Amino acid sequence: MNARPNAIDPARLAEDLRIGKRAALARAITLVESKKAEHRLIAQRLIQDLLPLTGKALRVGITGVPGVGKSTTIDTLGSNLTAAGHKVAVLAVDPSSTRTGGSILGDKTRMARLAVDRDAFIRPSPSAGTLGGVAAKTRETMLLCEAAGFDVILVETVGIGQSETTVADMVDFFLVLMLPGAGDELQGIKKGVLEIADMIAVNKADGDGATRARSAASDYRAALHILAPKSPNWTPPVITISGLANEGLDQLWQQIGIYRERMEASGEWADKRSRQQVAWMWDMLQQRMMEALRTNKRTGERLITLETEVREGTTAVSLAVDELADLMGLNE
Repeated sequence: MNARPNAIDPARLAEDLRIGKRAALARAITLVESKKAEHRLIAQRLIQDLLPLTGKALRVGITGVPGVGKSTTIDTLGSNLTAAGHKVAVLAVDPSSTRTGGSILGDKTRMARLAVDRDAFIRPSPSAGTLGGVAAKTRETMLLCEAAGFDVILVETVGIGQSETTVADMVDFFLVLMLPGAGDELQGIKKGVLEIADMIAVNKADGDGATRARSAASDYRAALHILAPKSPNWTPPVITISGLANEGLDQLWQQIGIYRERMEASGEWADKRSRQQVAWMWDMLQQRMMEALRTNKRTGERLITLETEVREGTTAVSLAVDELADLMGLNE
């Protein structure tokens, strides 16, 4: 019997992806993001087959408050990199998509140059699920992009909040963009973001904003000075840039290169990658177990009832958890 016209041939898809066919990459990512069990199995096999081709790209996370100029900076930086011979993939972790059902990055006009660059690839985050689920799909998409030959992966946090830590946990280098006028910014920024930053870049440091940007950079250096560095081999630098005017981005990329050299020399680079892989495994396992808890016929219905009882204060939390654990056979 002939295969169905739309049947997916994983081996052919993997081969097309290896030689850089964009349609194959887009189709593979769609499989990764699919909720169908058959697609999940194909995606797992595909990633397993392509695993030897992954891990060679430089993974950079980029965050910043709304209005800081992330899109413009990524568009300019990415264009600089493709002009220098790199292949750049831009991915997003968008927690707002879990609430609205859509991705802000769906409109590629936010990065007009990269959107039409043959050596660039832009992919919005999945449009449904938990932040953890979106992050898992982003990790798998990152591997597919690496297998397709992209050597720089830029992971953007489109929203703010928990996504910063989520992205920092899947990249090699975490860049935090800031606005001039550090006085207000320092009061509003979470200390945790500074603690996970590998570099701070004060954006919009052109024209009238140059002086304010330099002042802000000085304030951020003082703030970082009181924090213990993550590595004895790296003190996060604070620089000023203009994504719009393409100023300071060469220095930014140079600093990322210096960071990589130091971390590889100390062994921290490989160690960080290994720890991220194990953490990813546990994240996926927890998500799968929660999914099973909600969809299992024995536990799903009782879970809804217990949730209501806990909310109304008629059943203790510990008792509800113990009952669910019994139903799942965890107390045997």
